[in-house]
Amino acid sequence: MKIIDRYIAKTLLSYTIVVLLVWLSIYSFFNFIAEINVVGQESYTILSAIKYIILKMPEVTYSQASPIILLGCILGMGHLATTNQLLIFRISGDSILKITGTILKLALIFVIAIIAIGEAIAPKSSNFAELGRSNALGNIAVSTSQEGFWIRDGESFINVKKSVGGKIFKDLTVIEVISNRISTVVTSEKATFDGQLLETNNAEIFSIDASKEIDEVSLESDSYNKSVSFDQDLIDSLKKEPRDLTTWTIIKQIQFLSDNQLRSEIFEVELYKRLIKPVTLVAMILLAMLFIFGSTRDITLGRKIFFGVALGLSFEMLSRIASAMALSFDFNPLISAVLPSTLVMLISITFLIQKSMS
Repeated sequence: MKIIDRYIAKTLLSYTIVVLLVWLSIYSFFNFIAEINVVGQESYTILSAIKYIILKMPEVTYSQASPIILLGCILGMGHLATTNQLLIFRISGDSILKITGTILKLALIFVIAIIAIGEAIAPKSSNFAELGRSNALGNIAVSTSQEGFWIRDGESFINVKKSVGGKIFKDLTVIEVISNRISTVVTSEKATFDGQLLETNNAEIFSIDASKEIDEVSLESDSYNKSVSFDQDLIDSLKKEPRDLTTWTIIKQIQFLSDNQLRSEIFEVELYKRLIKPVTLVAMILLAMLFIFGSTRDITLGRKIFFGVALGLSFEMLSRIASAMALSFDFNPLISAVLPSTLVMLISITFLIQKSMS
C-alpha cells in the first residue's frame, strides 16, 4: 500500500471510529432514558440497565454499519478536501477514480469486519442482554418460555400450546396427513425435543381408517416418537424478528419453509438486504463522492458534504422502502434489493468518469 493510501486509510478510520462512538453515545443516552422507567422494579438496577445497553451495542453497530461507514468516509474525505490535501493527491498523479477506488476498498474492509462481528458476537450478546434484563425484572418466563405455535413438517402439522426453552412442548398435537386425508392425530400433555426427534411417553393416538365406507377411528395410549426436519434454531427463532436472526439461521428458515411449500418472502427480503449491503454502501459512497469532487465555485464544500450525506442516507431509506414494497406487493425480493443499488452505482460511476476526464 502506498503512503498516500495508508494516509487516506488512517484518516477514514479515525473519522469512522469517531462517528461510531458518537452514534453509540446517542443510542446509549436515549436507551438509558427509556430504561430509567423500569429501574427499581424487582432487582433491576442502574447497573443492570448499563449492562443491558452495553451488551446491545454490537447489534446496533451491525444494523447501522452502512450509515456509520458512509458518514465516516464522507467526513474524512471532506477533511482532506477542505485542507486541500485531495488537490495535492490529484496533482501528484492520483485520479478521481483511483482515490474513489481506494475509499471503496477501505469501506468494504470495514463492512466485512463489522459483518463478522455482527454474525459472531451480536446475536449472542443481544440474547444475553435480553435474558439478563428479563431475569432482573422477574420475567423469567419471557426468556425461557413462549406461546404456542403451528408448524408444518412435510405432510404433518404440529401444534404446541406452550414451548419451554424450545426443548419441552406442552399440549402437543400432531396431525399426520396421507393423500390429503387425515390418517393419525396424536395428542400429549408433554413432549421433549432434542433438535431432531419429538418424544413423548404417554400419548393418545387416534388412527383414522378411511378405507371403509365410514371412517373408523381407533384410540390407543402409547409412547410416540417422530423425526422432524426442523431443528432447535428454527424453534428458537419463532418469536424473533428476521433482523434479529443470524444469516445462517435465516437461510435454514428459507430452506425449511420452501421445502414445506410455505411463504418465506419476509426471510428472503432480510437475507437479500444483508447480502446486498456492501453493494448498497458502494453505491452510496459513489453517490456522495460526486459532491466531494465537484466544483466549489457555486456551493461551499461544507454544504456539498451535507447534501452528499443526506442523499446517501436518503438512498438507504429508499432501499428499505423497496424491500417493504416487495413484501406488500409481491415484487421479486432479489430484484427489489439489487435494482436501486445497481442503478445508482452505474449513474454515479458515469458521472465520476466524466469528472475524472474533465
